[in-house]
Amino acid sequence: MSRCATVSRSLDEPLSATAATATTWLLLEQPGPWGAKALTSSHLDPAVGRALEAAADGTGVRVALIRRPGRHADPGTSEIRRVYAAHTVPGRVWLHGAVTRDPRRLLDLDLPALGAGDHRSFAAVLGGRPYTGDPLALVCTNGKRDRCCALQGRPLAAELAAAGENGVWEVTHLGGHRFAPTVLVLPYGYVYGRAGTATVKAALDGVREGRVAVEGCRGCSAFERPGQAAELAVRSVAGEHRAGVLGVVRTDGAAPRWEVTVVHADGRRWRVTVARGASLPPRQESCGAAVLGTPARMNVVAVREVRPTALAS
Repeated sequence: MSRCATVSRSLDEPLSATAATATTWLLLEQPGPWGAKALTSSHLDPAVGRALEAAADGTGVRVALIRRPGRHADPGTSEIRRVYAAHTVPGRVWLHGAVTRDPRRLLDLDLPALGAGDHRSFAAVLGGRPYTGDPLALVCTNGKRDRCCALQGRPLAAELAAAGENGVWEVTHLGGHRFAPTVLVLPYGYVYGRAGTATVKAALDGVREGRVAVEGCRGCSAFERPGQAAELAVRSVAGEHRAGVLGVVRTDGAAPRWEVTVVHADGRRWRVTVARGASLPPRQESCGAAVLGTPARMNVVAVREVRPTALAS
């Protein structure tokens, strides 16, 4: 049987505007195996996982589990675990790290504040500090959720780690199994699909240089899907690769058509018309799907730079 990622690639399904949305990512190291819903089906206490899911709902925070590439043995001891929090809204990006022996401490975090970009509770509860290491490449490898993520994600994570990329982690569900291997790069929060080693290395080098690599990019997770499409379209039109200089400040309209306003740090503005379409022909949206689907796609209809005179009128 064809795998969902193979079918999506053969149909040349667009990657743009398919990233999972989260203003802030909260990542907890959890060794051992992961089930389909990893927060409640791993060696993490399922009560803690359920409570974190409930606390994060509606806050803009997305909680995920991470582990180092390689074998996934879990000794079952209260070993020290890495915890990361990353706020991805352009112009206000930060990435902080901490360690803990007790995942229950994450329940004391102020998740609405984290989602809004306030990291004070991360410092107060976990002793979190600004992260100064290599940028993070989080490769989805949750094979229990979709086999493409394991079959294509795990070799990529291992290859990147073997190549000396110290910020590589395996991560639970990032969305979009059919775009595997799919990778979240922090701190800027851009997601990549059908990613090979060269794509991820370019993205990581971009972070080190304050740039956004657009090859294979699915979008910035800080924006909803119309905003993701609009921001990438403006980058293309303006030839702008610097990170943190473009923001989505307004989205007018409703499905299936939006007018998105993208603003540059230098004051330039664009209005981008985005229309929702359907990806045809029908295809598997995941390997476990019982029926074929026509996933939504964001089509950029027009990109118009708005001059100051037009803004005043």
